[in-house]
Amino acid sequence: MAISDAERQILEDIPLDDAWALVETFSTMHRWDPEDVNRGADVIIERARTLGLPVEVHEAEIFLSVPHEASVTIGDQEFRAKPPSLSLPVPEGRTAKALYIKANAENLRTYSRDARDVFGESFTGWTDFKERVAGKILITEGFGNPALTSLVEDMGAAGLIVINPGANIHWGTSSMVWGSPGLDDLARKPKIPVVAVNKPDGAAIRASAEAGDDVTLKTRLVEGWFRQKIPVVHIAAEGPGAEIEGERFVLAHGHYDSWDVGVGDNATGNAALLGIAAGLWKNRSKLRRSVRIAWWPGHSTGRYSGSTWYADNFALDLDRNCVATVNCDSPGCRWATVYNKLTCMTEMHEFITETLKDATGKSPVFIRPKRAGDASFFNIGISSYFSLSSTMPKELLEEKGYYEVSGCGGNIAWHTEDDTMEIADRTNLKTDIDLYALALLRHATKPVLPADWRATLDEYRSTLAGYKEAAGDLIDWSDADRATDALGAALTAFYRAIAERTIADEAANTVLIRLARLLVPLNYTRTLRFAQDPAVVCPMLPGMAIAQGMDLESDDAKHAAVDVRRGVNRYAACLGEAVELVEGALS
Repeated sequence: MAISDAERQILEDIPLDDAWALVETFSTMHRWDPEDVNRGADVIIERARTLGLPVEVHEAEIFLSVPHEASVTIGDQEFRAKPPSLSLPVPEGRTAKALYIKANAENLRTYSRDARDVFGESFTGWTDFKERVAGKILITEGFGNPALTSLVEDMGAAGLIVINPGANIHWGTSSMVWGSPGLDDLARKPKIPVVAVNKPDGAAIRASAEAGDDVTLKTRLVEGWFRQKIPVVHIAAEGPGAEIEGERFVLAHGHYDSWDVGVGDNATGNAALLGIAAGLWKNRSKLRRSVRIAWWPGHSTGRYSGSTWYADNFALDLDRNCVATVNCDSPGCRWATVYNKLTCMTEMHEFITETLKDATGKSPVFIRPKRAGDASFFNIGISSYFSLSSTMPKELLEEKGYYEVSGCGGNIAWHTEDDTMEIADRTNLKTDIDLYALALLRHATKPVLPADWRATLDEYRSTLAGYKEAAGDLIDWSDADRATDALGAALTAFYRAIAERTIADEAANTVLIRLARLLVPLNYTRTLRFAQDPAVVCPMLPGMAIAQGMDLESDDAKHAAVDVRRGVNRYAACLGEAVELVEGALS
């Protein structure tokens, strides 16, 4: 389908000048210290109210770790560094022997905790690594991410120095804890100091380390509970069908705290959300479902503690009424003209492919949603799409010699002091605003929600086939196969009923939402609903994923088979519930 005249009019109602003005304002405002973050919220609130939008402001008490300064001293040299948030503060310093181990260059951005992935050919076995690393400050390439920090801590290291791949030092975070830590999370907080240095300084530090010099790390971070503002605009549906489905809503969201002034990450996203809110509010008489737009603190210094606070405190409302979550991070950056890393759950692929083509004329390359980027709603079981949006073409990245980063449209100014006004591109921002707005508009107006669970089930079949091949005959997969076939038959009948209009739209939508509550956690989480998984890679159908790496000849094979069997049980039971849900609606 093409953009309709009615849709085009709504897109034209988005005030681009007001959105761009917010980018310009934020380009002069630091937004990582808690007081500065709240000032940023005040700007959003004031701009939203000036546009006539209804703004609710939540005062969330969230746990933050605010980095200040760090240094590395080795030999007779001292080097500037940055401490990732939530790493251990050592303001008095920690000194130990230094050890350099080369990282796997292809996995510098990985969130894997598998030492073979992280260190590649350098990995010589877990026992050997622990003996070499224990008590030392490890030096390696990469970013100070949670998985690497946790892995190195488990090896017994006294600290970690990560050598970033360029001339700038990137801010980051080092904790696997998602959101404000509960009691059970405290054990996962990092217990070692971590610092990042740039590539030239890293080479000098490595040389001194290989000469046998001791190294001293000093880091200063301020940890504690802080009150931070969460502005939320609720655009209540007033259009045809709102009397039936107006309580249901799409949640669009993005973080407004940033490193330094953070123009591409994420002032452009904040501006996009503001403009979209204004356009949809003006056209609320056309909405069947409501749209809720939220701006989060605690993304960078709290490991998504703002969005997690909202997920925790509005969990029951989200469970009952949220039809999808849409994350807006780093849109509208310079040179970002393609969509070849577009985050999207499988059930939304067809919908987003069509919407992207209509809004931009381009086709997507989808990636599986990561355990990152304010994805705080997986455990509730809510379909999601988008995180980062447009990015630079691969050929341009190679031409410029850029390494991979996780924002700013691929610009390596990401998480540095260089993420300033020149990173934003007004034309690209307008394109991305149109994409987000069109997706939200269609999600809020289609009579039947755009979720195709048949595509998700096909993904399950493919995943199971890979696990079966890896595990051989050690696992009995028959229960999983029967459950897959049963749900496949039920979904075929269900979508036929939708097409033939033998099931009411509202009844179909109720089924589609409840399927998400079952099937999203099954594919994206390891823990209970309403909990939060750690911030590490979650493989497809994680309950059975250990099958992929099974060594059938090892002594642990049968132990691994126990875990897979339990995963099969979880899978079969979950799909059984889905079958009952669908068949109940059809009957």
